[in-house]
Amino acid sequence: MSNNKTWYRRFAASADVNDMPPVAKAVPLGIQHVLAMFVGNVTVPIIIAGAMDLPSDVTVFLIQAAMFVAGVATLVQSLGVGPLGARLPIVMGTSFGFVPLLIPIAVNMGLPAALGATLCAGLTMALVGLFLPWVRFLFPPVVTGTFVIMIGILLLPVGFAYAGGGFGAPDFGSFHHLLLAALVFAITVGFHQYGRGFWSEVAPLMGLVSGFVVALATGMVDMSQIGEANWIAMPQPFAIGIEFHWAAILPMVLLALVTCAESIGDIVGTTAGGLNREPTPRELSGGVMADGVASMVAAVFNAFPQISFSQNVGMVALTGVVSRFVVAIGGGFLLVAGLLPKLGAVISSIPNAVLGGAVLIMFGMITSAGIKMLSKIHFDKRNMVVIGVSLSVAIGLPAHEELLSGFSSNVAAMLESGLIPGALCAIVLNLILPDPSARQKAAEAKVAPTE
Repeated sequence: MSNNKTWYRRFAASADVNDMPPVAKAVPLGIQHVLAMFVGNVTVPIIIAGAMDLPSDVTVFLIQAAMFVAGVATLVQSLGVGPLGARLPIVMGTSFGFVPLLIPIAVNMGLPAALGATLCAGLTMALVGLFLPWVRFLFPPVVTGTFVIMIGILLLPVGFAYAGGGFGAPDFGSFHHLLLAALVFAITVGFHQYGRGFWSEVAPLMGLVSGFVVALATGMVDMSQIGEANWIAMPQPFAIGIEFHWAAILPMVLLALVTCAESIGDIVGTTAGGLNREPTPRELSGGVMADGVASMVAAVFNAFPQISFSQNVGMVALTGVVSRFVVAIGGGFLLVAGLLPKLGAVISSIPNAVLGGAVLIMFGMITSAGIKMLSKIHFDKRNMVVIGVSLSVAIGLPAHEELLSGFSSNVAAMLESGLIPGALCAIVLNLILPDPSARQKAAEAKVAPTE
C-alpha cells in the first residue's frame, strides 16, 4: 500500500507524459479511455453500412476493421514511430467529420471509391503535418483555443443524444435512459470530486461500470450480439478494394485540410488541459502526420479516416492522467478487440445512455480547456471578433441547415457540421484583421534607442 501511495504522489506531482504507473493502475486507466470512445469509433462504419443497406456480415467486418485500425493508430500516436506520433496521451479513432461526405460517395460510387478518397485525404493530412512548421502561423492560440471551444460545444448535443438512448432509438428520451445517464453522471462527478488519488482518476470508469451493471440488472443490455460474434477475426488488407474518382477525392481532400485544424486543436487541448503548456512543434507535426498516415493505413485495411478523439482529450483534462503509456495500453486493448469480435461485442453492448452520462462531463471539459487556452491571449477588439464570429458561424449554422439548400450536396456536407466554416472563419479572420499588438511591437522597435 505504501508503494502505491509513493507512486501516486510522484506520478501526480510530475504530470509527465513519460511516467508509467504500475500495471494494476495503468490497465483500468487505459480501458476507461477505450470505453469513452468505443461506440463513437464503431458508429461510423455502422452508419455508412446502414446507408448502403449492406448485409450484416459486411457490417461486422467494417466494425472489426475500425477497431483494429484505431488500436494501431493510437499506439503510433502515443508511442511514436520515427517522426510519426505526438507521443502524447491521444486516442485515435474513426472521424465523424467525414461521414457527411463518405455516405454519398459510398452510396453513389461504392465502398472502394470511399476508401480511395480516404487514402487521398490521409495523404493530404500527412503532408500538412510534414510542412506544419511552415504553416504554424495559421494556428495561433486565438485560433486553436476557439477551435477547441467549438469542438466541445458542438459535441454536447451528441452527448445528450447518447443520454437520451442514442441516435434513432425508438424509445429516445424515455425516463429509464435519462435516469441511467444521470446515475453515471452523478457517480463520475462524485468519484472525481470526492475520491482521492487513484479513485479520482478512474472516475469515468467507475461511472461507466456502475451504469453497465445497473443496465445489465434491469435488462437494458442486448446480449445477443455477444453470442453471435466470432472468437477471432484477422485483418484483411484490400478486402474491399480501392478505387480513385476525382468527384470523391476533391471534397475529401478539402475536408482533410480543415480537419488538420481539428487535430491541432485536440493536441493543444491535451497539453493545455493535462500539462498546462503549449505543444512543441515536434508534437504538433508528428501528431498531424500520424493522423494522415493512420488514415492511409485505414484505407488499406477497409476503414475510414482516423483522427484524435475529442472526448478523450476531455478525459485527460478531467482525470489529470497524462501518461502516454496509459493511452498505449488502451490502444493495445483496441487492437485486441479488433482481432477478437467477442470482446468487441461485449464493449459495444454498453447502452448509449451509460456512455452519455460520462461523455457529457468530458465534452464540457473540452470546452473548459479551450477557455483556459484563450485566457492567455489579449481580449482586444480584434481577438474578440475572431472568437465571436467563428463561434457564431460554428454554432448557428447547424441550427438551420436549410440555409445551405442552394449549395451543392458536397459543399453543403462540408458546411452543415459548423466545425469547418467555424474553423475557416477563425483562420481567415486571424490573417486579415489588423493585429494591434504586432503594430505596437513594430513601433517599439522603431523608437528603441540604438547604441
